[in-house]
Amino acid sequence: MAAAGCKLLQITADRASMAYNSIKHITHFYKLIKRISHFLQSNKVDLVIVCDSPSFNFHVAKAAKKAGITTLFYVAPQLWAWGGWRIHKLRKYCDKLCCILPFEQKWFRQRGVDTTFVGNPLVGNLKADLCGLKKGYTKYESQKARIALMPGSRAAEVESLWQPMQQIAKRIKQKYSDAMFITVAVDPQRQRLLKATQIPGFECDYSVDIVHETAMCSDFAIVASGSATLEAAAAGCPMVVMYQISRILWYLVGRWLVRPKYFSLVNLLADRELVPEFVPYFSSIEPIVQTVEELLRDKDKLIDISRELIDITEPLAKKKASEEVTKIVIEMLN
Repeated sequence: MAAAGCKLLQITADRASMAYNSIKHITHFYKLIKRISHFLQSNKVDLVIVCDSPSFNFHVAKAAKKAGITTLFYVAPQLWAWGGWRIHKLRKYCDKLCCILPFEQKWFRQRGVDTTFVGNPLVGNLKADLCGLKKGYTKYESQKARIALMPGSRAAEVESLWQPMQQIAKRIKQKYSDAMFITVAVDPQRQRLLKATQIPGFECDYSVDIVHETAMCSDFAIVASGSATLEAAAAGCPMVVMYQISRILWYLVGRWLVRPKYFSLVNLLADRELVPEFVPYFSSIEPIVQTVEELLRDKDKLIDISRELIDITEPLAKKKASEEVTKIVIEMLN
């Protein structure tokens, strides 16, 4: 954004967090919201565009509404998954909503929010020579399977998922002796963190790469629940999905708030469990190991899953999300 000419008031990416480790950031963001509110009141602003992060951006949109500024939400808050009562806030503070999952358009429109599906930036912006290439598995051998480990980009995700993923890989190696493992990091800093927390007896190649390209070169993936599942799906890479949260937090709060039948974006799009998901995963890796081993020895099953993953992600790539949102922004400004 800075390279495109934006004046940055604050860089917040290094403070990205999930609910269980976000308390320590509250004071920082409270001060930032006050700063933004003052900026909107004191400067001529024609349009506010908030991207994702509803817990923060609802406050930004509220400040914009108070200042009489039109607001566009880009990436719909997942109210269909949990926290549906927040829809009244969205209707109040949002003038236009751009969603990146096809089923969201109908869901939000039915609840009185002006919504347009704009495509998905994770899939629509992939290189043309990579998008839609179906895996043939013509030379696939389970003993020599190439498996990608994708523990996520946030430090908290790496902390909770990287070690169990390595333990799963070690177990798989016992059965598939020539299996190879690769993990992808979003940047050199995250790569250093992964290397520093490698457990004894585990061997792995490290790559600073985009998830999609790593998935293209892999026969299978073990992926943290999140946006990476879509990128792996667009590469036609079969996977299991896992995520770890506090057992106490899940049983006290999570299971009552979370509504969908599935957690992973892939299964939500397929409306069935196309890929096995272990969300929430608490402690035992046994079910995950067993599932991965069963899939690795079933070549025909891997081929079927690969083709279906391509089929459900191809519609997301028909629109270029950035271009579609740009058109909407220009219309709103005019």
